[in-house]
Amino acid sequence: MTSQYSQLLRRHDVPGPRYTSYPTVPYWSATPSPEAWLESLASPPGNDRGAGAAIYVHVPFCEALCTYCGCNTRITRNRSLAPPYVDVVLAEWEMYRRRLSPANDLPLAELHLGGGTPTYLEPIDLGRLVGGILSGVRIAKDAELSIEADPRVTRREHLEVLRQHGFTRLSLGIQDFDPAVQKAVNRTQSEDLVSKVVEQARELGFTGVNFDLIYGLPFQTETSIRETLAAVSRLGPDRIAFYGYAHVPWIKPWQRTFTEEDLPVGEAKRNLYDIGRDLLADCGFHEVGMDHFAVESDPLLKAAREGSLHRNFMGYTPRSVFPLVGLGVSSIGDSWRSFAQNEKAVEPYSQRVLAGELPIIRGHVLTEEDLVLRRHILNVMTRYATRWNTPELRTPFLESAHSRLAGLAGDGIVELQSDGCTVTPLGRAFLRNVCMALDARLARKDPGERVFSRAV
Repeated sequence: MTSQYSQLLRRHDVPGPRYTSYPTVPYWSATPSPEAWLESLASPPGNDRGAGAAIYVHVPFCEALCTYCGCNTRITRNRSLAPPYVDVVLAEWEMYRRRLSPANDLPLAELHLGGGTPTYLEPIDLGRLVGGILSGVRIAKDAELSIEADPRVTRREHLEVLRQHGFTRLSLGIQDFDPAVQKAVNRTQSEDLVSKVVEQARELGFTGVNFDLIYGLPFQTETSIRETLAAVSRLGPDRIAFYGYAHVPWIKPWQRTFTEEDLPVGEAKRNLYDIGRDLLADCGFHEVGMDHFAVESDPLLKAAREGSLHRNFMGYTPRSVFPLVGLGVSSIGDSWRSFAQNEKAVEPYSQRVLAGELPIIRGHVLTEEDLVLRRHILNVMTRYATRWNTPELRTPFLESAHSRLAGLAGDGIVELQSDGCTVTPLGRAFLRNVCMALDARLARKDPGERVFSRAV
């Protein structure tokens, strides 16, 4: 690591949002009414209509707590909770179907199941959930159906049910293969176990296999990263999400099962990413956006090269999909002009759905300024550049953008144009910092408490 790079890390490794949305969740201030939310889903503006609609389903259940986790989970081995939960999710979906169809006749372009652990569900309940959502839905010809899975609980029967319903992409939580790291984060799984799931998925016809990896975990070292990436190379996934560990124990108290002294931080943490990135390149992976990598044949890489890459609460996707309907506890929907998030606990979520209510607990109706800045932040995250060279892409806040970007330009992170900026190859490590310079809500008001993980 050069001294210049080290200085940049020290200067710019500050707390900041991950920008899966703009405005970011701590700044949501105007929750839409259920009627307004449905209206925004049913009639998105023409320019914001995506390649088709998307559905995200959150399954919160897990058998054991992974102590690095920042997701909304319910830790239980009581599987009798799962079938009633599937019933409630399908009841929620039926409310949307009744009130949106046929006004919103977009085809379904993406369906993604996340968690938690969707394969915590027994195969019969998983099939009932997926089949109930897809029944009678017009599916786009090139639709992508995908699921997050825990290799420790995923059986061939799960994969068979998913393939019967058209699923083609499987995302496996790996994180790290080093036994010491796995013990620290309470997620023990061998390369052989993962290999078995990958082989079964390939045999059944899954055309895409994703791995989630994390750098910055407790007791992680250069050696453990190298050994993990060697195993990844042997297993042959198509897409990698290589996230920085977000240490937020004031929000997720179980992260206190290890201490800050156990964590690689600052330059040591970033060095783990740089080593991993170089090893992934050696294995034929190309960097896409922030923290994502794909092989030459993967649609995500093609989208990045063609300029159609999109980013939302599901991560990076090969195309813009709107509206996004969120189903299940804590899930977030996105109509482009509004966000809506469901109740975060299973019991109130279920009670409200069974009472015939949309279980929205919070959300945000975007202002005209929000909509303009959302476009620019999305451009930075997906295209490494943005321009405010037409009236619809300008807002008064951008008049002072150059002064906020000047320090980043001086450090070689961005190149400034009269009406925009371009992120340099060096600056790709600091994408979140560039977005922060375009974030009006962050500039005007600190959230007032510790909220964000570090930017680098």
